[in-house]
Amino acid sequence: MSGGGGGAQQAAHSLAFRVMRLCRPTLHVDTSPLKFDPCDLLFGEDLFDDPIAASHLPRLLSSSQSNGSAVDLSDLSYRSRFLLHHSADALGLPGLLVLPQSFGAIYLGETFCSYISINNSSNFEVRDVVIKAEIQTERQRILLLDTSKSPVESIRAGGRYDFIVEHDVKELGAHTLVCTALYSDGDSERKYLPQFFKFIVSNPLSVRTKVRNVKDTTFLEACVENHTKSNLYMDQVEFEPSPQWSGTVLKADDHPSENNLLTGENLKEPVLIRSGGGIYNYLYQLKLSSPDSAQLKVEGSNILGKLQITWRTNLGEPGRLQTQHILGNPITRKEIELQAVEIPPVIILEKPFLVSLNLINQSERVLGPFEVWLSESDSLDEKAVMVNGLQTMTLGEVQASNSLKFQLNLIAIKHGIQKISGITVFDTIEKKTYDSLFELEIYVDSG
Repeated sequence: MSGGGGGAQQAAHSLAFRVMRLCRPTLHVDTSPLKFDPCDLLFGEDLFDDPIAASHLPRLLSSSQSNGSAVDLSDLSYRSRFLLHHSADALGLPGLLVLPQSFGAIYLGETFCSYISINNSSNFEVRDVVIKAEIQTERQRILLLDTSKSPVESIRAGGRYDFIVEHDVKELGAHTLVCTALYSDGDSERKYLPQFFKFIVSNPLSVRTKVRNVKDTTFLEACVENHTKSNLYMDQVEFEPSPQWSGTVLKADDHPSENNLLTGENLKEPVLIRSGGGIYNYLYQLKLSSPDSAQLKVEGSNILGKLQITWRTNLGEPGRLQTQHILGNPITRKEIELQAVEIPPVIILEKPFLVSLNLINQSERVLGPFEVWLSESDSLDEKAVMVNGLQTMTLGEVQASNSLKFQLNLIAIKHGIQKISGITVFDTIEKKTYDSLFELEIYVDSG
């Protein structure tokens, strides 16, 4: 456990708070000069070149070590403190652990758990102790403990009262743990003791995202980077899509071993992201959940969803973060859409037929009048469907979020499966052309 400082104490107070956190101990490293083996002074490196001399080496070593141990027991001047008595001594690790003296790093998404002890350092008993503990941030105050309704009856001289507080850290920046005690001392005088413990909350990781669109599929890449000084074991990096999207995570093909097959997915090994800048990439495939989702009236942005991230540190302490909304590429909403409403079930070669169309205004203003024609970009030899009659049709205005139905008189000049494409709509007021709004496949019978 490591303690946190709390400012200057007033000498008149009998009580004092001490705040401690569970921290991972470190190995103590002996910084004394490098030790050496006494045998290195007695025997040279060429000893092993002589087979006869090498055969006597075990006896010489045992003799030297027994003599050295005898000298060590009676050597009060510590002249043998530089001697290497065991091979493990060369590591400089005496087997002792060092407890951290600082309050330790605290990261966003973790649970701040603190062991608080209030000590009575006076020679008399204090009574009716009301204890409060709260966290103060730049935005709010969170009460963690309040014994106003059931005060601590007494704390004897030299005794203490211990309790544990927990708080889910959801804000970055400066935090203050405020501990207060209201008590009666030996003279029955009511006293108030406040103590403040300040700490900084840092961001444990960062998430960088990239969005790519391939036809009707959207790919989201999330790069998670570890900013802490310890390894993070990612239990889950799950993407929660918004209602109009569905998503699946893409992984490389795994070749599970027999052990993994026996244990199953419940014991799946977490992803390790190493300390000090380690990264790991996740890839998700997103698709619109329904065709109507493509007509969302959203301009400038497209909310894909959020990432839910959970992890554990070296000591198994959990952490959890949720990213902000991840935005996809801006949706380019069509002002005009052309839909086929009715097509004859049988189309005879070189006989006119009517196609009923619906011109939809998806903007919030009046558009038109319009002119509609069939593009003549293709050569006559390649063209399968032509306009029968006037090549250009004039239409009126279309109100905002409204539609206009009309018919095109066409004639097919080739039999088989053909395509009606290249229908062009021209706004005569705004001088704007909407080309190739749709492509329609028909079957032409030779009759």
